Amino acid sequence: VLSVAYKHSVGARRQAWRAVNLLSSRDGVSPSVTETIKPYHLKIEKELNDTCDDVLKLLQEHLIPQASDSEAKVFYLKMKGDYYRYL
Repeated sequence: VLSVAYKHSVGARRQAWRAVNLLSSRDGVSPSVTETIKPYHLKIEKELNDTCDDVLKLLQEHLIPQASDSEAKVFYLKMKGDYYRYL
């Protein structure tokens, strides 16, 4: 359940980041539009990084060390790799 919640949270921010990135990279976009988009782009990146940092800290400090079996540990390590990839 925890992994699904973080996946949805990060997924929404990644989708927003891609949309803003696509909009700003289109040909013919005026400089005023680019300047308007820039703060939102930075806000999305910060939220994405903060969320990834939160889940990575949780994984590193609690979930991975306390994993009771190898299957759970592998799941958490894969999750850790996924969130490093999003950074």
